[in-house]
Amino acid sequence: MSGIAKTPEPPYYAVIFTSELMNGEPGYEKMADRMVELALTQPGFLGIESSARDGEGLGITVSYWDSPESIKNWKDHAMHKVAQEKGKSVWYKRFGLRVCKVERDNFFEM
Repeated sequence: MSGIAKTPEPPYYAVIFTSELMNGEPGYEKMADRMVELALTQPGFLGIESSARDGEGLGITVSYWDSPESIKNWKDHAMHKVAQEKGKSVWYKRFGLRVCKVERDNFFEM
């Protein structure tokens, strides 16, 4: 997916995932693609935005959800849990997760 996610009128929720990959991360891209495909099918999922990784392996992905319950259900999804564990044990040097309530948004387009 690319571009700006089409989100509804606020309020809604954003999960900001910032990560730095280790070198030689076998299987990471395939799993990342699978997680996006799976997220698209989850109740409450609104969209996703992701940056390209920089030369240091730093990437930022923001997913949007309709409620904290939807976020928790995604966090607890069995296949997502497999990806989380693989991330901790194999792929990531470090990562951070922020959950935010979006109360206002504003967009410009030419």
